[in-house]
Amino acid sequence: MSFDFLKDTHKKIHFIGIGGISMSGLAEILLENNYRVSGSDMKASNITDKLEKQGAEVFIGHDERNINDVDLVVYTAAVSEDNPELRKARELKLPIMDRAEFLGHIMKGHKYNVAISGTHGKTTTTSMVSHIFLHANLDPTILVGGELDIIDGNVRTGKSEYFITEACEYKASFLKFFPYVGVITNIEADHLDFYRNIDHIQDTFIEFTKLIPKDGYLVAYADDEKVKAVITSAECNVITYGINAGEIQAKNITFNDRGCADFDVYRNGTKLFAANLNVPGIHNVLNGLASICVGLSLNVPNADIIEGLANFYGTHRRFEIKGVKDGVTVVDDYAHHPTEIKATLDASKNFPHKKIYCVFQPHTYTRTLTLFDDFTRCFSNADEIILADIYAARENFTKLISSDMLGDKIRELGQSCHNFHSFEEIVDFLKANLKDGDLLLTVGAGDVYKIGEMYLNS
Repeated sequence: MSFDFLKDTHKKIHFIGIGGISMSGLAEILLENNYRVSGSDMKASNITDKLEKQGAEVFIGHDERNINDVDLVVYTAAVSEDNPELRKARELKLPIMDRAEFLGHIMKGHKYNVAISGTHGKTTTTSMVSHIFLHANLDPTILVGGELDIIDGNVRTGKSEYFITEACEYKASFLKFFPYVGVITNIEADHLDFYRNIDHIQDTFIEFTKLIPKDGYLVAYADDEKVKAVITSAECNVITYGINAGEIQAKNITFNDRGCADFDVYRNGTKLFAANLNVPGIHNVLNGLASICVGLSLNVPNADIIEGLANFYGTHRRFEIKGVKDGVTVVDDYAHHPTEIKATLDASKNFPHKKIYCVFQPHTYTRTLTLFDDFTRCFSNADEIILADIYAARENFTKLISSDMLGDKIRELGQSCHNFHSFEEIVDFLKANLKDGDLLLTVGAGDVYKIGEMYLNS
């Protein structure tokens, strides 16, 4: 592989924030292709350790001295303009790209780029498509926003013209991509620290569809009103999917005792085949349909689509069963938007349980504040709600919103909800209250998964 802005593999690329799930994936792709790679992050992790073993030079902490013998600097959207490495790169007039632009350049080296976008379901749908393509021996390059067992991580470097990646809409970053197949799983209000409103979000997805060439494909969820409005602007081939509408539909849906679905796949009223999933919930039926549409658009044989889906058992942190202790099953999920939380709890109702304890860690002050009312109503299927403090991520503390405020409103609406301000307090509460047969869910995009691990190890 060679990139148009890099004529040889002796070039050195430096990643500011190399320990992130997406940045580390890009670094791995370069290392696989014999580029020299360096990078920095605020703390060491399993990811940075792995990159070092693969040959990357990793610095812990950001320092202008890390910019040494560098030909290109790549940074994430979370990096501030006063970052010392970014400042040094500008001072030296080095080429600089943000993560999305750099990923777009890598995509240019492939013909069949599959870019999976949407407010929810990107990681799971990307993982399902990856399973299908691997089962069909298409040898794809894969970049996914979670850890996938079949590729032993979040990245795989293939030798074919197929490239599969998530396409995140945050800061309109996916507009720097080059999709041949673009997927839109749904459109809802999120990232309102960047977008003005839902109309601004919808307009950005319209721009995304315009990136797809006329002979390419838009795969779109037909039951979503916002997505339907976007479809009308598409200038490429369109394949729609859904349960109540769409060219490709799931019918005769049944769930087993683990909450996983079997269903028949129809195209314009004609049955194509039967599919079965090994991940729970109706939302995963929709993710499966999106993946099926991608396969159909690129002429993947039905048998490979069926087997690829059947052999997908989930991505880490997506309804991931972490273990069982004293008859209590511990499940972790990355859900951090009210719609995702509701979908996870809906799936949990079909999972064997006596009571559902949901430990939620809100993710970012902006999201908690702008979607406050939705957060107060999305836990209806939980028997007990336990709230941790807000995970700030890229944001600074604000007094405008807190986890306590969210808890007060949930209690006012009549649900049992408890606020704690340390993981240790939460684990003590769980140990005192969980009973044999209960289901413990840890939910959120921060480090809430540690609570389940602490409980299992207690």
